[in-house]
Amino acid sequence: MSINATLFVQAIVFAILVWFTMKFVWPPIAAALDERATKIRDGLAAADKAKSELSSANKRVEAELVKSRTESASRLADAERRAQGIVEEAKGRATEEANKIVAAAKVEAEQQTVKAREALREQVAALAVKGAEQILRKEVNAGVHADLLSRLKSEL
Repeated sequence: MSINATLFVQAIVFAILVWFTMKFVWPPIAAALDERATKIRDGLAAADKAKSELSSANKRVEAELVKSRTESASRLADAERRAQGIVEEAKGRATEEANKIVAAAKVEAEQQTVKAREALREQVAALAVKGAEQILRKEVNAGVHADLLSRLKSEL
């Protein structure tokens, strides 16, 4: 065989190989490549969507955190105001109670002072009567009277 015939036969075999590859081998490879490209495109789209959802979720979480911090600060402020009010109310009640106790103690002290004065007056009156009795029983003598008066003073 000559080289031209060999070359011609090889060209025909190569053309058959190309036709066979394009007809039976290339479509499944192209389909697999297209399917893979579609999966990659879908995956990238899903990743972008998830990224945007994550971003919006982070924003919502931040907003909720700010809201809860604001609410907790507000509740703390309310609790402090209530506690301050309770303390002030308790101080007011304690002051009123202390004033009542002091007033009652003053009244009681005045009553005891009045009772003590009355008792002292009664004792002075009794001693005056006793002294007058003793003076009248004895004879009138200035020295004896002075002695009785000094004893009367010591008893008072």
